[in-house]
Amino acid sequence: MRYKIGFEFPYLDQKHLQHSHSHFAFSGWISHTLMVLMIYYLQSKIAEFQGNKYTKIIITNLICSYGMLVSFILEGYGLVSIALSTASILVSYIFAYRFIKDLKLLNDDLLAKSWFKAALFFNVISSFGTFYLAYMMASKNVVQDWYLSSIYYYLHFQYNGWFFFACMGLAFGFINLRKSEHSFYEKSFKLFAAACIPGYFLSTLWLDLPLWLYVLTVLAAIIQVFAWFKLLVILLKTKRNSLENHAPLLRFILLVVGFALSIKLLLQLGSTIPVISQLAFEFRPIVIAYLHLVLLAIITLFILFYIYANHLIFINRKIKYGIVLFSIGVLLNEIVLAVQGFASLSYTVIPFVNEILFAVAVILFIGIVITSYFSIKKVKNNPPL
Repeated sequence: MRYKIGFEFPYLDQKHLQHSHSHFAFSGWISHTLMVLMIYYLQSKIAEFQGNKYTKIIITNLICSYGMLVSFILEGYGLVSIALSTASILVSYIFAYRFIKDLKLLNDDLLAKSWFKAALFFNVISSFGTFYLAYMMASKNVVQDWYLSSIYYYLHFQYNGWFFFACMGLAFGFINLRKSEHSFYEKSFKLFAAACIPGYFLSTLWLDLPLWLYVLTVLAAIIQVFAWFKLLVILLKTKRNSLENHAPLLRFILLVVGFALSIKLLLQLGSTIPVISQLAFEFRPIVIAYLHLVLLAIITLFILFYIYANHLIFINRKIKYGIVLFSIGVLLNEIVLAVQGFASLSYTVIPFVNEILFAVAVILFIGIVITSYFSIKKVKNNPPL
């Protein structure tokens, strides 16, 4: 994708590549990994839990994901890709139903339980956006504002709902956080859950929203900032020591994730200012920078932290090199996109920006290849018990 922007490569359609990229990133990487890690969490907390009953769900999701990866490249939105997308949604429904049933076996005092339930709920309702898109396409009655609103609806409840709440559940499960330890723990969950639905309208501020809905949207952004920073202060006071036994690199990654999440929530709050929101939505690099901030700097780096901190794969020097290189790529990606976005505000052209973004993509690719290769090699040489 980045190569086609900066150089000539006529053999593949850019839109098809974008659809393939986004569908596989959401379903084949993030959703797949979150499901596996959530199953692992139940195995660690419930005696004699049979995780293999999820095997068919996980395999089916992977088949759909790789099928979408190929079919979207070849045909864009066609018969095969739409069928696989629909099948992937149905798989997520089955997973949600089964996992919520198994969550009943967990102690109600475990904070992760509430976050997982909310994550699955938001994952299910996110699909309503794609179904409405399909309806508009089938009826050939596509209204641009409704079309964009449906896309943003799906994206919002995926990365601010399913991804975020699942990661928070894993994080709190990792440090074994209990509701009874502090009164704000459960309150923070309720605040985030309550703010998530009106928070969707942060993605539609370019519409002419009625005043009451705009006020509700601003309130949702304020609530999230308040809940996060108060929760962060409490966790730093009470749980800092629990991270001291982990490698410095893993602690640094967690610090980057926390910083990126703080920036993300503050950007959301800033976007409620009409002038800023208008500028942000008008310039594509700013939107892309924001999405990558969430999906790479927050979600992906947290998942990598969780895998290696739990010793699901034991980290070694070569894996560290890969993670460091990937993290550098994430940082450079955000810097270049941010500079490009701010330059766009004054219609200033950054020389060779497409070539620079391609070079950054190469760094990201090499970093994740090194990490993946040596992680797979590590698992083969030291299979889990």
